[in-house]
Amino acid sequence: MKNIIIILMVSFLGFSVNAQEAKKNKNAKYAIDVNGNCEQCQKRIQKAALGVLGVKSATWSIETHQLNLILNEEKTGVLDVKKAIAKVGHDTDAVKATDKDYDNLHSCCKYER
Repeated sequence: MKNIIIILMVSFLGFSVNAQEAKKNKNAKYAIDVNGNCEQCQKRIQKAALGVLGVKSATWSIETHQLNLILNEEKTGVLDVKKAIAKVGHDTDAVKATDKDYDNLHSCCKYER
């Protein structure tokens, strides 16, 4: 009888942990570093981030090179945003822009790689 109670308790705890992991934040906040130089970069980075379904807010700082995001984790993840930003020519910590995408940047937007 004691063993059955212990098994039921362990099972219940396992289900509780899985249920908590499955819940995703609809207003998750992230700050990621994105390489860039100027206001053109700012517009391009923010536009790329906002183009990802589920991104609610994207603000990139020219001074700090930090992109502050608010996104719905039920619809997207940070990696999807980083991939979108890399496609427009800007490197992030996890996803680097291809040489072709980087070369398409305006000369003033080419940051040191």
